[in-house]
Amino acid sequence: MKHPVRRPAELPAGRPGTSGIRPRPPGRDVSAGADPFGWAFVTPLFMGSALNPVNSSLIATALVPIAAALHVSVGSTAVLVSALYLASAVAQPTAGKLAEEFGPRRVFLTGIVLVLLGGVLGGLGQSLAALIAARVLIGVGTSAGYPSAMLLIRRRAASAGMSAPPGGVLGGLAVAGMATVAVGPPIGGLLVGALSWRAAFLINIPLALAALAMTAYGIPRDDPPAGRRTAREVAARLDVAGIAGFAGAMTALLVFLMALPHPNWTALAVSLALGAVLTGWERRTPTPFFDVRQLVSNGPLTRTYLRAALTLLGVYTVMYGLTQWLQAARGMSSVQAGLFLLPMGAVSALVSRPVSRRNLVRGPLVTAAATMLVASTGILLLTTRSPAVLIVGVSLVFGITVGTQSVGNQTALYTQAPADQFGTASGLFR
Repeated sequence: MKHPVRRPAELPAGRPGTSGIRPRPPGRDVSAGADPFGWAFVTPLFMGSALNPVNSSLIATALVPIAAALHVSVGSTAVLVSALYLASAVAQPTAGKLAEEFGPRRVFLTGIVLVLLGGVLGGLGQSLAALIAARVLIGVGTSAGYPSAMLLIRRRAASAGMSAPPGGVLGGLAVAGMATVAVGPPIGGLLVGALSWRAAFLINIPLALAALAMTAYGIPRDDPPAGRRTAREVAARLDVAGIAGFAGAMTALLVFLMALPHPNWTALAVSLALGAVLTGWERRTPTPFFDVRQLVSNGPLTRTYLRAALTLLGVYTVMYGLTQWLQAARGMSSVQAGLFLLPMGAVSALVSRPVSRRNLVRGPLVTAAATMLVASTGILLLTTRSPAVLIVGVSLVFGITVGTQSVGNQTALYTQAPADQFGTASGLFR
C-alpha cells in the first residue's frame, strides 16, 4: 500500500510565514531537461553519508592491536568506540541546524575537512589521548554528512519542481547510511590484518580527499546569507543554549548507558535534570534547536523517530552482540565473525532501492517489524552447535529489516518534517 505523499509546499512550517526553502529561478542549479540528481550530485552525498556508519564499526577489529601497540588494557580502548558515538549523538542534529543557517554545502565540506584531520591525527598519533581526539574529530566531521545531504536533496527537488520525494536518491542514501554499517568489521579486519591498526584511521584520508573533490565539482554553491547578522543574532538563531543543554543531557545519558550493568545513577540524574531544563528553555525560545512544541504537535514525525529508534536498537544490538558471541562462544576471529554480517548488508542494499523508488512507507515498516520478530526468534535458537547456514539465515532476515525500516522511516521523515527545520530533523533521525 502506498503512503500518501504530500507536496513540499503543504508540509507543516516550523514558524508562520516561512517555508524554509527560498524560491530559486528555474535552471539556476538544474539545467532544463537535465536529471537534477545525476551522479555528479549524488555520489559525494552517498560517500559523505557512509563515512559515519563505516567509522562507527570499522574500529572494532583494531582495538586489540591498538592496546598492544600503546601498552594499555583492551578495556581502556573501548573509549575509542564510545567517543565517536558520543560525538555523533551531539553533532548530528547540530550539523543539521548549522546547515539550515549557513548552507548545507558549507557544512558538508567542513565536516569532510574534519574527517581528513581526524584521519591524519589518528594515523600519526602515539598515545591513546591522541586517538580519542582523532575519533572525536571523525565523529563530528562524519556527522555533517547525512543531515546536510538530506537538506541538499530536499532543496534540489524543490528547485527542480518535484512534488514527490526523489525515492531513488533517498534509497541510495539509505543504503549508504545503513547497509555500510555491516561492512565495517570485515573491512576493518582486512585493513588491520594486511597493514596495521593505523589503517583504520588512515583510510579516512583518501576517502575525505575524494569526497572533497567530488563535492567541489558536483554540488552547486550555497546561496549567500540573507543580509549581515551580528554574532548575537547568529547565536540566537542557532540557539546555542539549547545546543549546550542537549549536549549535556545526551552526554550524561550515554555515560549512564555505557556504565551498565553497573549503573551510574548520578549521570542519569544529571541527564534528567538537564533534560527538564532543556524542555523548559526550548518551549520559550523563538528559534529552538530541539523543537519540543513541534514534536508534541507533529505526532506522525514523533512516531517516526520512535519507530526508527526502536528498530535500530534491535539491529545494533544484534549486529554487535552476534559478532561478539561468534568470537567468544565459537572461537572465530574478528574477520570471520564480521563476514557473517555481510549478508545483512547485501540484502539491505538489494531491498532498499526498489522499495524506495515507489516511495512506500507503511508496507516496508510492517515488513521490518515482522522480519525483526522472526530474526530475533532465530537468535534465541542459536547455540554453539548451530550450523553456519542458520547464522547466515538470521543475518539475511535482519538485512530485510535494515533495508525496509531505513527506507520507510526515511521517506516518512521527508514528508513529515517541516521544511525550515529539515536539517535538524534529519540529524535527530540519525
